[in-house]
Amino acid sequence: SLLRGIFSNRAERGYPWNHHGTTMRNPSNHPHELSRGCCCRREFLQVLGATAAGLALTPHHIRAAEKEPAAPRQKQKPRMRGAFLYPASETLRKAGYWSWPGSGFDAEGRQRKYAARLRETAAKLAMDLSLEEEPLDNAASASRFIEQVKASKPDGLLLIPFKKSHWTYVVQIVEQTQVPAVVLATLGVLLSDQIKILYRRPGVYLISSLDDLDAVAFGMKMIQTARWMKDARLLNIIGAANATGTVPHLGTEVRTIPHARFVEEFQRMADDAAVKLLARSYRQRAKRIVEPSAGDIHDAAKTYFVFKRLLAAEHADAVMMECLAGLRIPHKHVPPCMGFMSLRDEGIAAGCQADLNPTLTMMLVQQLLGMPGFQQNAAMNTERNLYFGAHCTCPSRMRGCHAPPEPFILRNHAEAGWGCVPQVLFTKGQEVTMALYLSGPKPQMLLYTGKVVDCPPCPPAGGCRTNIEMTINEVRDVCDVKGMHQIIFYGNHAKQLRAFCQLYGIEVVS
Repeated sequence: SLLRGIFSNRAERGYPWNHHGTTMRNPSNHPHELSRGCCCRREFLQVLGATAAGLALTPHHIRAAEKEPAAPRQKQKPRMRGAFLYPASETLRKAGYWSWPGSGFDAEGRQRKYAARLRETAAKLAMDLSLEEEPLDNAASASRFIEQVKASKPDGLLLIPFKKSHWTYVVQIVEQTQVPAVVLATLGVLLSDQIKILYRRPGVYLISSLDDLDAVAFGMKMIQTARWMKDARLLNIIGAANATGTVPHLGTEVRTIPHARFVEEFQRMADDAAVKLLARSYRQRAKRIVEPSAGDIHDAAKTYFVFKRLLAAEHADAVMMECLAGLRIPHKHVPPCMGFMSLRDEGIAAGCQADLNPTLTMMLVQQLLGMPGFQQNAAMNTERNLYFGAHCTCPSRMRGCHAPPEPFILRNHAEAGWGCVPQVLFTKGQEVTMALYLSGPKPQMLLYTGKVVDCPPCPPAGGCRTNIEMTINEVRDVCDVKGMHQIIFYGNHAKQLRAFCQLYGIEVVS
């Protein structure tokens, strides 16, 4: 089938699939200088500009490779509607009683201060934020706002109550609109029973804190991320046919093209200045070169530019590929692992083995948190109760695209025994998060945290070239960890991912 590869290597999960129509279903559950060996995006753009003739994928090439060229995948500007909820302070003075937050609380002044900061945040996130000028103060104004939200269908809501009594309207708006809502209740506005009404409710991100507009900014970032995932296109390189599908719940489009497209582009790729620069960068940055020859490293660099050509031709935001099929004899192409490393270092998700869920996880984590991820095969050290994961590609910039990279060694592909791949060495003691989005109508996310303990040398360790031993905080016995091809990324981001999952109805499993 046209889309079989998306789930084929996860068959043990029992994922059924089809391609009737266009929907895939799964009912189961700081830039550095070149002299320092950097291969950041800005530097490549400079080289690409100088060698455009050699790198450009012409319309002729697109037509020859694809009878139906991909139309641009449009990105919509995320839209949020916001409102403050409170009575005019003058009416409370006349009544002589304020209740929470009390007589010293300047609601109108807070609104002006908050609104200015929120508009700055929206501008930074390239979001369209429409804030009500007048506060919602009664049932009629709340009902009017609800009808406007239903008619305009924004991507998210921002609700900020400044009066305990107006919490009823907040709950009413959340329940009747069913739009993902970020709610800020300044400390001392709500009582505990009110907070508990929405704190764990799906579709809501409730912040009960003191003027925490940074938390609100993260809430807005979650809305932006969900909009981006819905508009994104994931390029799937597998099989021999073209197909298009849509991931349930997230809405991400998956565009499948034949595996031969990659082979053809690789063969057509010229040995130009950009390829030589990247190959030299790999050699200069490597802590050590073990098996690969200069030719292996050069060919590995070419894969990055082949992926960039295909991504541009298909107007795609991320890529995954049935990579192992091309490594078996007779060899169809070189291991693409270095190309994957450079894509991830640049902030582009690149998934191994055409595995959908890990690639979606990388896309989500990169967009939401700005962190590239390590997709890996799961195993365990039962004697030390440590999780062990390994794969033959990994981002080197594990702290983010503009952060200093981790050291790496250039090796051959562990399982195929040839080519050039990275053995990335993680920082011992570094906190990490491990996550895996499980797509489907009722999606889940596997979520674990821990610390890096070691990167065992390979050999004597077997498995793939880049590996990690890490603790797991959420289970006593590491053999209780669930999943395969989970994504590991630096930092403890469990709270942020749990918030995203709650906001978008994704069950968290640990």
